[in-house]
Amino acid sequence: MFKRLDTDTLNWILIIGVILFIIELAFFHGGMIASAMFSALFIFIGWKNFTKLWGKIFFWLGIVGVVFAVLNMLAVRFLIIAAIVLFIINYSKSKKESEFIKPGLSADQEIILDPIIKVKPLFTHRIFEDQKTDDTAYQWHDINIHGAFGDRTIDLSNTVLPNDTAVVSIRHIVGNIEIYVPYEVEVSIHHSSVFGRAHILGEHHWKLMNQSLSYKTEKYDTTLPRVKIVTSLLSGDIEVKRI
Repeated sequence: MFKRLDTDTLNWILIIGVILFIIELAFFHGGMIASAMFSALFIFIGWKNFTKLWGKIFFWLGIVGVVFAVLNMLAVRFLIIAAIVLFIINYSKSKKESEFIKPGLSADQEIILDPIIKVKPLFTHRIFEDQKTDDTAYQWHDINIHGAFGDRTIDLSNTVLPNDTAVVSIRHIVGNIEIYVPYEVEVSIHHSSVFGRAHILGEHHWKLMNQSLSYKTEKYDTTLPRVKIVTSLLSGDIEVKRI
């Protein structure tokens, strides 16, 4: 932000800040400056006796007092408001003056447009609703979703996984996740949870507290097809099992 300021604007801000500081000294008998100095004395005394309980109390009271005194100074208030206004103005200018880079082409070069196909995802992002894959056969697409509340159920036995690494990524707040994986598919799981339980291919964790778990089948690195599962929950259970 300051790189975009011209020197005159910065100078005027500093001049006005100094004037307000002088006004506070001259017409408000020191104002918050006296309070800041008094609080600084508390800090000094508390620091000298920091090993004692009353010293710690003096020190932290002084810190709080200095912070409040500084924030209540006219000059500091002006500088804070000026910084906010300048940030808004410069952000508005940067949006209007966004740099647009267009590569140039020589005369003997031609533009080749890559054909693209729009793919409909298996899941859409939903905040307050349970979601599950179709009970009938469906075409596989990698899953990358986030949500807030509800359960998520993914059955991989009703689809044909690619002869590569399929990806399932779920970021969720509150709810349970169930993933069913066919026996012939190799699996890698990375799960993080603040509160909950995990049942992953026969491994049981009955109490997760801000933990991350990682598992993979023995032949995951060498055998296809395989699926990589990455999940995160604030509160909820995860179950990954064969079907």
